[in-house]
Amino acid sequence: MSSLVVITFNNPDEAHDVRRQMRELEKEGLVKMEDAAVIRKDEHGKIHIVNEADKTVVTGAMAGGLLGLLLFMLFPIAGIALGAAGGALVGASMDKGLDKKFVKQVSEELPPNGSAIFLLINEANVTAALGALRQHTGKVYQTNLDPEVEEQLRAAVHDPSKPAF
Repeated sequence: MSSLVVITFNNPDEAHDVRRQMRELEKEGLVKMEDAAVIRKDEHGKIHIVNEADKTVVTGAMAGGLLGLLLFMLFPIAGIALGAAGGALVGASMDKGLDKKFVKQVSEELPPNGSAIFLLINEANVTAALGALRQHTGKVYQTNLDPEVEEQLRAAVHDPSKPAF
């Protein structure tokens, strides 16, 4: 089961920095993420969303490409159309990404020049992940982590909504 972690920041670039650090931890084998998205609200209130292509989209595209190639050899014109449709279908059936309504709700609540990061984490070395977050100041917006780990997360990002122990 994936763990959802949403952290908001008063700095427009901080969520990008966190995502970059989490990707570095992933390269080191300390974190396995299913999806990561960053929302930034500019000074005029315009929302900018950067959602990385999750693994299901890549898998769907690859499956569609292979299906299209196979069908193209048999039925050239139909193969292209069926391959694209098949890839979209495979990707959609496997989609486990972030709920778009929830992302919209969080983005509307961000202050101007604020940002948020949405992480769907499959597994993580908690010590390494919290260590990477300690240099950031943010607010834990929502999580489904174990309450003890959630408190450690709030303390790591200096979340003022709950006291750090």
